[in-house]
Amino acid sequence: MRLDTLEIGKDAIIASVDSDDDALRQHILDMGLTPGIEVTMMKYAPMGDPVEIRLRGYELTLRRDDAARIEICDVHDAHNNLRVNARVGHTEHPALGEGLAPRGGGKPIPEGAPLTFALAGNQNCGKTTLFNQLTGSNQHVGNFPGVTVDRKDGQIKGHPEATVTDLPGIYSLSPYTSEEIVSREFILNEQPDAIIDIVDATNIERNLYLTLQLMELDRPMVLALNMMDEVAANGGTVDVNKLEELLGIPVVPISAAKGEGIGELVEHALHVARFHEHPRRLDFCAADGADGGALHRCIHGVCHLIEDHAAAANLPLRFAATKLIEGDARVISALALDQNELDAVEHIIVQMEDESGSDRLSALADMRFSFIEGVCSMCVVKPHESREHLRSVAADRILTGRYTAIPVFIGIMALVFWITFDVIGQRLSDLLEMGIEAFTGVVDTWLTDFGVNPVVHSLVIDGIFAGVGSVLSFLPIIVVLFLLLSVLEDSGYMARVAFVMDKLLRRIGLSGRSIVPMLIGFGCSVPAIMATRTLPSEHDRKMTVMLTPFMSCSAKLPVYGLITAAFFPQYGGLVMTGMYLLGIVVGIVVALLLNHTAFRGDPVPFVMELPNYRLPSVATVARLAWDKGKGFIRKAFTIVFVATIIIWFLQTFDIRFNVVTDQSQSLLAGVGQLIAPIFAPLGFGDWRASTALAAGFAAKESVVSTLTVLLGGNVSALSTLFSPLTAICFLAFTLLYTPCVAAVSTVRSELGGRMMWAVVALQCGVAWIVAFLIHVVGMALGFA
Repeated sequence: MRLDTLEIGKDAIIASVDSDDDALRQHILDMGLTPGIEVTMMKYAPMGDPVEIRLRGYELTLRRDDAARIEICDVHDAHNNLRVNARVGHTEHPALGEGLAPRGGGKPIPEGAPLTFALAGNQNCGKTTLFNQLTGSNQHVGNFPGVTVDRKDGQIKGHPEATVTDLPGIYSLSPYTSEEIVSREFILNEQPDAIIDIVDATNIERNLYLTLQLMELDRPMVLALNMMDEVAANGGTVDVNKLEELLGIPVVPISAAKGEGIGELVEHALHVARFHEHPRRLDFCAADGADGGALHRCIHGVCHLIEDHAAAANLPLRFAATKLIEGDARVISALALDQNELDAVEHIIVQMEDESGSDRLSALADMRFSFIEGVCSMCVVKPHESREHLRSVAADRILTGRYTAIPVFIGIMALVFWITFDVIGQRLSDLLEMGIEAFTGVVDTWLTDFGVNPVVHSLVIDGIFAGVGSVLSFLPIIVVLFLLLSVLEDSGYMARVAFVMDKLLRRIGLSGRSIVPMLIGFGCSVPAIMATRTLPSEHDRKMTVMLTPFMSCSAKLPVYGLITAAFFPQYGGLVMTGMYLLGIVVGIVVALLLNHTAFRGDPVPFVMELPNYRLPSVATVARLAWDKGKGFIRKAFTIVFVATIIIWFLQTFDIRFNVVTDQSQSLLAGVGQLIAPIFAPLGFGDWRASTALAAGFAAKESVVSTLTVLLGGNVSALSTLFSPLTAICFLAFTLLYTPCVAAVSTVRSELGGRMMWAVVALQCGVAWIVAFLIHVVGMALGFA
């Protein structure tokens, strides 16, 4: 019997896991779906695919095609397994250096000397919250060398000598995604003084899988046992001393969200780093295990065979051996084994498979999970079903229900836009605009009274204040939109959206994971394009990058606001919503075309954890809003500021650098008139409109500032440029044409120059065609 046929509410035992893709199969095994484990079928997505199963205390989703390759047995009604809990004592947690006799080496690092730490952990385990607790505002964002994965570094509060690097959220050190590769390469190549491994105590079995792999890297290490407050609140506990003894590394219980235990964690991290305290235990295979010790003999045999090669490649021996057995191409290349040695390794592995009756990947995954199960049976009291999980199950009946999921999703997004564009964001924007106008009036009066040169006066008021001020007034809208989107993401709802939308997106050649970058694209195309890094398939990455700019980013809001206020004051919300829907529809059409032309192929498999719903961290969401607000202000006073001055200069002077009295004689008019014929078929061939669109290549906010400057600050004069129909055509073109310079540069850094030019050409072409069609149809219907 296969997993895809298991009825909802039934339990079964996994018999075997098969796949044509070895990397995918290993990823599935690393997620805990190993032979012998019991799983429960929770639900099917509203469209029938993918499926959601529960195993090892958490929910996992995968497609029915992949579930069909997993054999099951012993199907029975679901029940709550009564697990034998450990007898947990209440002994005092040991102080620094007590309770353990770790393997140390080398001279201790002096007090005050620089220290580096790697912060590692699964996704959804509170890693970002812990990073913010450790560093506060002492952090900066960059990239890992040679790749496009974000790298966040920060100084630990109170310890300026200690720098911590926040590694991407990963589930294992197998090379399935670029994040997993980056994390292990950082630890192996940059060799931080210690690793801080954060583990979700509410899902300790699955999280400890990464812990064992990190321990195999043989770096000083401390384990941060997060969410211990939730474990205790639900009737569970962990014998921290026993866990330390069994793992051979310091274990510190913390609550990152509440800031509890952070000081003790920092003290232990500094201690293990300064005194080079390596894990006491690196061997997790049992010599008398269920396989008769076959894997134990295999690993140790490979270790003896490659010991000199691992030393020459500067690879930890145990890590190199297990990765060699897995068939890791990067490790095989680094070890530089000759063919005879490779044949000897293969002979050892095949012998292990014959003796154990299990293949190499399943044997290694089962070894780690068997060790983890033994550890947990001795030191973990399993909590009752948590309130968080009960709440999540109840919420999912509606949020991922067969008939309610999509209507609720549409309703939630409509609520987000309503709050942003009406209730909060727009009203705050109006207040800010009034303040900017009042300040502009004061400065205008002061310059007039002071007798400042009219040209300088014009530069300050008609150029800088009119341009930058008009863009800054939209700051509240953008901050509110980012706040709401980050709340949805941090709460766990975005993962459900991916689950619900996977089958629909697969019809246009994408996976459900692509929905997350696209939704982020409603905030800003730059982080949305960067978010495609989590997609393990190049096919999905490239298609998502090509389509994400069609989602209306927040930088276009000032343009919508300006045009709708002038032509559709009673229907502003409707017009703005229409622009968002138009971007989605055009994106779908383009995706269908790309999927049958340039991007033929199947989308990446959909294997993803569904975390419990949690209230987002106020500090994390506030920090994100602050960062986005700073970025918007920085853009307003850099790109938009420079663009405004350039536009003002071109608009104020003629070719002989004389001040013009008629703008049609200006340098800007000359540039605009060169490109105006391109837009004439769209209904807005005026040089001022074409010039504003050209300025929008730098930043979409510049469209507003340019129009405002060219109209002398009198936005009511927009009626001389557009009719209601051509205003819609202008909005459609603004929505769909090339994103800002920052987004285009991001595409280039992510996927190279060819893809950058492909995105530019595709978007400009699509924007022109759609605007042209709207104009032609509108004219035919009598809306001229």
